[in-house]
Amino acid sequence: MIVATRRIEIEWGHCDPAGIVFNPRFFEWFDHCTAGLFAHVGLRKHEMIKAFDFVGFPLVESRAKFLRPAKFGDIVVIESSIAEFRRSSFDVNHRLLNGGELAVEGFETRVWSGRHPDDPHRLKSQPIPDAVIAKFRDG
Repeated sequence: MIVATRRIEIEWGHCDPAGIVFNPRFFEWFDHCTAGLFAHVGLRKHEMIKAFDFVGFPLVESRAKFLRPAKFGDIVVIESSIAEFRRSSFDVNHRLLNGGELAVEGFETRVWSGRHPDDPHRLKSQPIPDAVIAKFRDG
């Protein structure tokens, strides 16, 4: 399993008035980590757009379990990995560790998308290219 990591130092602007991370920040970080996971295996988004007639992988489901707080001054590590590829969608798991302990678990489902053939202002799901899946299987 391919795991990409990202280190974040919790800054004052990440926090609510109580000094703990404002919960939407976690979802922002998870979004960045998903893009980072693809880059980790050599698939940068601007290159995928050219290579695969790809527009993006919009989020269709997201949730999190908050187990421990993250506070101003903490240094956290997010580990991200693909849980499953399907025909045109995939699941991503994120584990945010604070002091080596699991603090937040994040889960995303995303859909591989291109332009709709009848309306270029809309998106349409597309099969995930075998070459993309191979990058994650071959490591």
